Amino acid sequence: MALLDHATQAARRAVPLPPPDAPQARFEPMTAARLDAVLAIEQSAYSHPWTRRNLTDSLAAGHLAQCLLGGDELLGYLIAMPGYREMHLLNITVAPAHQRQGWARLMLDALVLWSRTLRADWLWLEVRASNARAQQVYLRRGFSRVGLRKGYYPLRHGAREDAVVMSLPLDYE
Repeated sequence: MALLDHATQAARRAVPLPPPDAPQARFEPMTAARLDAVLAIEQSAYSHPWTRRNLTDSLAAGHLAQCLLGGDELLGYLIAMPGYREMHLLNITVAPAHQRQGWARLMLDALVLWSRTLRADWLWLEVRASNARAQQVYLRRGFSRVGLRKGYYPLRHGAREDAVVMSLPLDYE
């Protein structure tokens, strides 16, 4: 069994409960068959969404890519890149119709479990400097602001926006 498959199986047994009154939710691996639905959410959620090529490259590279489903509906997804003793969150997105319902927290908690299963010591991410709501979610989950990447994200008309670099130490108690 591949290491990421092992992590997925382990995390499915230990994923935190979804918010009360939420639809039954489950994680499934992101596959090429789901990319149209992922792209539709990506394009509705961001001014500069990932492209199909970005997504297929991540899948081909073996990144951890999971979809969060409520019944047959795609609620959100995440893509993370495992490294030596670390995990780097590349993309976490909740469908706009399902935001502010706890799904991002659920996906983050699941990612922490998957990362621990892979023996990562750190979880890293970048977030737009202007995205205060996401930063608050990460801070409440125990992340710390550790740096700034100047001009990391594209904006309209060729402008750029800084990224706040955040990290979470993964304890093994």
